[in-house]
Amino acid sequence: MTVVAENITWLSTAAAARRLGITPRTLYRFIDEGDVPAYRFGRVIRLKQTDVDHYIETCLIAPGSLEHLYPETAEKS
Repeated sequence: MTVVAENITWLSTAAAARRLGITPRTLYRFIDEGDVPAYRFGRVIRLKQTDVDHYIETCLIAPGSLEHLYPETAEKS
């Protein structure tokens, strides 16, 4: 059986946190809660850039879904 290795770009937790615009502590929470997949290689944690980019896309806010954040405006209409 032939295994074809894909070209993976690995990110450190610091780089992944910067890419997401969050603190490393928040990233560790996301990893622990299963929101973002991560891999442990010995004592090092790495994330696939494609997984981080996919997570970013899953966080897209749908138009009209934030009305609860400005109820005073929604009530006037």
